[in-house]
Amino acid sequence: MTGKFISFEGPDGAGKTSVLKAILERLEPALGTKLLITREPGGNQNAIAEAIRDLVLSPDYPEMDSRTEALLYAAARRQHVVQTIQPALAADKVIISDRYLDSSIAYQGGGRELGVANIEQINAFATQGLQPEATIYLDLAPEVGLERIQAHRQGEINRLDVEALAFHQRVTDAYHQLIAQTPDRFWVIDASQPLDAVIADAWDAMQEILASELA
Repeated sequence: MTGKFISFEGPDGAGKTSVLKAILERLEPALGTKLLITREPGGNQNAIAEAIRDLVLSPDYPEMDSRTEALLYAAARRQHVVQTIQPALAADKVIISDRYLDSSIAYQGGGRELGVANIEQINAFATQGLQPEATIYLDLAPEVGLERIQAHRQGEINRLDVEALAFHQRVTDAYHQLIAQTPDRFWVIDASQPLDAVIADAWDAMQEILASELA
């Protein structure tokens, strides 16, 4: 596989959607059809993974067991890998994914307290070890993220948005542990800065990651 696989990660409220939008607006003219944009849970033109997304994020199922949730995320990820990511890598595309495996480790392993090792194990089976070569992580204190959600978010509110601060603190702690374990993969951006500065830092990282494609 010769393509490039890059993920974007961050806690709720870090501004990932806005930053990604700005980055993709710069990448699309430069890469054209070589660029593939996707997301998790779900995926680019991936009906099975999108159906799982609708189920796992729906606020209509507050009784969903935490292990059920973790297994559903892994199932959606498996379909995403085989139907979207692997074919794109084989076609030498640049894949930008809004979240990937790190999110499950942080949210289910840390936030839900299911254990990082347990989540890594079921996802190793699901992904067969496929990891991004680079991950841009927007770093933000969880209390700031929750304040932003309350102040600015409109529209969809999913099951994870209504969790207590302690849950989001565990998520952030798990992300930080991942970064400490694999620092060469992560590009950490201070998301407490003004949005323009966050975008500028993320774009600098992306230019370095994709130096050969953007030359």
